[in-house]
Amino acid sequence: MDLRERFKEELKVAMKAKEAEKVSTLRMIGAKLKDLDINARPKGIDAVGEDEIIAMLKGMIKSRRESVEMYKQADRQELAEKEESEIAVIESFLPAQLDDAAIAKVVDEAIEKTGASSVKEMGKVMAFLKEYYGTVLDFSKVGPLIKAKFS
Repeated sequence: MDLRERFKEELKVAMKAKEAEKVSTLRMIGAKLKDLDINARPKGIDAVGEDEIIAMLKGMIKSRRESVEMYKQADRQELAEKEESEIAVIESFLPAQLDDAAIAKVVDEAIEKTGASSVKEMGKVMAFLKEYYGTVLDFSKVGPLIKAKFS
């Protein structure tokens, strides 16, 4: 089942179970996805692919994590908890992320396969990782790890 179908099915289940917060988050995902599809129409694309949907979900998570930090600094715990519950729903649609040990292993593989020998060639390594592991890597952890390998 592709992501679009999963969104619809989860929405139906959440509505039947009267899970208001989950319904709200799923509707938000649907609206964002519809915007993404509309913005792709001038390029001749009716519906964006799975990779674009995953990138959209990651972007939504990133913005919510930033909001959580701001709410915590402002001592607005109830709003931070709402954002965290939205993050949990969104993350349930993402493929499982690699753990730290696996990230280190794929970074070593990428450095070896690209032949990179310094931080100046970090772009090559990142491009390799994005192409082969883009959906399962947390790139906020990858950058510092690559820099550490070269220093």
